[in-house]
Parts: sequence; C-alpha cells; structure tokens
Amino acid sequence: MNETRMGPDRLHEFVLQDAAATRPADVARTRGLLATGLALLAAGVALFLVWQTVSSLLIVFAGVLFAAFLDALARALAPVLPLNRTWRLTLVVLLLTALCGFGLVWGTGKLPEQTRLLLKVMDTQVDILQGHLLSYGVDLLGPEWGRDFAQWLFADQGRFLSHAHFLLGGASSLLTAVLVILFLGVLFAFDPTTYRDSVVVLVRQSYRARARSVMDEMGNVMRLWFVGQLIRIILMTILVWIALYLIGLPGPFVLGLQAGLSNFIPYLGPIVAALPIALVAMPLGASLLIWAVVIYTIIQSIEGYVIGPLIQRHAVETPPAWTLVAIVLLGALFGIMGIAVAMPLVAIGRVAIMRFYVEDYLGGHLEAATITGEQQ
Repeated sequence: MNETRMGPDRLHEFVLQDAAATRPADVARTRGLLATGLALLAAGVALFLVWQTVSSLLIVFAGVLFAAFLDALARALAPVLPLNRTWRLTLVVLLLTALCGFGLVWGTGKLPEQTRLLLKVMDTQVDILQGHLLSYGVDLLGPEWGRDFAQWLFADQGRFLSHAHFLLGGASSLLTAVLVILFLGVLFAFDPTTYRDSVVVLVRQSYRARARSVMDEMGNVMRLWFVGQLIRIILMTILVWIALYLIGLPGPFVLGLQAGLSNFIPYLGPIVAALPIALVAMPLGASLLIWAVVIYTIIQSIEGYVIGPLIQRHAVETPPAWTLVAIVLLGALFGIMGIAVAMPLVAIGRVAIMRFYVEDYLGGHLEAATITGEQQ
C-alpha cells in the first residue's frame, strides 16, 4: 500500500525535477536570443550613424594619417637628435609650419602669374578649337558668349555672384576641414598611446594585447604609406617641372605641381594630369605636343613602375584591382575625400582582415592559402 501511495508522489517529484532542470535552459536560450537581438540592433544603429557621419569620419581618418606622418618624421630625427620624442615632434611641427609659410609667400608671387599665362594659352587653344568646329558648322560656345573666358565669367552678374557664393562656401568648408585635420593630427601625434588604449579598452581583457599589436601594425602601414606618397609627389613635381621647363612649355611649375599631386590618386590621377599638359602644348605646335606627352609618359612610367613600387613595397601590399575598385566606389559615394583616403583605408583594412579574421578567426595565413592555391 505504501509503495502504491508513493507512486504518484514520486511521479510528481520527477515532474518538478524535470521542470527545474529545463527552466535554466529556457532562460539561457531566451537571454541568448535577447542578447543577439540587442547586438544586431546596436550594429544597425552603429552602421546608420557611421553612414550619416561618414564625411566627418573621413576627416578624422585624415587627421590620423597626418598624425602618422608627424610621428614618422619624429622617428626619423631620433638617430640625429637624441632628444625626447615630445621635443622632436615639436621641432617637426615648427619646421613644417615654417616651410608651409615660406611656400605660401613664394607661391603667392609665382603661381598667379603662371596661372594667368596658362589661362591665356588655354584661351588660345579654345579659339583654335572653335575655329575648327565652325568650319564644320558647329558653334561650341555660342554667338553670345564668344571665346573669351573673362567675358564668359563676368557677362552675367547674377551668374557670377552665384558662382562666387558657391566658391566661397566651398573654400570655407575646405579650410575648415584642413584646420580640423591639422589640429587632430597634432593632438593624436603628441599622445598616440592614450588614444590607442582608449580604443583597446573596449576589447575583451584577454584579447587586448593582440588588438594593441594589430593597431600598431596599422599605424606603421599608415606611416610608410604617407611618407612614400609624399616622396612620390615631390619627385614627380620636380621631374615634370624641370622637363617641361627645358622643352619651353609655359607654366612648367603649375603643370609639374598638378602632375605631382595627381599621384595621390593612383592609376587614375596620372591620366587626368596629362590632359592639362596636352592642352597647353597643343597650340604651340605638333612637335612640342609630342615632346611634352612623350616626356610626361616616360617620367610617369618610371615613377609608376620603378620608383613607386620600391617606395611603397613595405607599406601597401594590396592588389591594384582592389585599390582601383575602392577608389571608384569611395569616390562615387563620398567625393574627393573618399578618393584621397581610399588607398590607406584599403591598406589598413587589409591588415585588419588578415589579422583578426583570417589568422584569429579562421586560423589560417595568407601565405599558406596562396601556396595551396598555386599548387592546385
């Protein structure tokens, strides 16, 4: 009788024990789903905020690039000046400020004169082009505007004022962005460890050393890329300037400067920079046009296929096609700023993907994957 009475009681105890055993699992599953939902919501909000503030984030990234450049110069002075890093960095900032001031003073006297000369030559070229087109019955500029750039710009006062308002607004925005980049670069350069650790602290404790190491590698890539680009711009400017001066082309410094700055945008920039040189040389005769184009092509080929790879081989190891895709996409999305920072973004993005995803998450290495692919 006792065993018969105990049957339902034991069954009830088993049911309670089973419910107690399954309750923590249900709670854990619910918490997991809630955490996943909150993580997805946070990721969506973060992506939305990034998309809305991407132009400002690109300016911040440009400030980080400038800080990497200042840090590279301070490191280069270490073997020469056995001073504290702060003093070396201060000396670098003062020297760059003096150099920029001298460049502005010198350029104020030289650049407007050469620019006016180039505009006059281009005006002549437009006259020639208009004459050829009129012989075929095509009026390029229309009878009311003529072929004078000054008349084209100043004939309609309302149009001129609207252009002036647009240019002043763009100039003020550009000046503000440049000042922000300069100040951010100086602040980041004087205390990079603090800003790096303020990001690393968001990572799990056991993974902070790895994150710190990868961020240091990214900083090294940015330093090498920026210094390499600056060397390429200076070399290209000087070489094109001297070459165009020797063959007698008008405004050689302005043309050399735009050719040098065009190297900041790989692959596409040098092609665009050849157009002003051809336009200026075209009205001066076929022989001078051929000389100018051939000389520029030779200089650009040597710089692009020999000097550039030697300078950037330790900084950027991204395949050219991916770099060009990034330039096109970022340029279409974010304009000039996106084009300017496309290559360093791709470079540090590659480092992040290789270290955090390929090596840490997948447990593989690029070299092993490459060898396996070649053997297949």
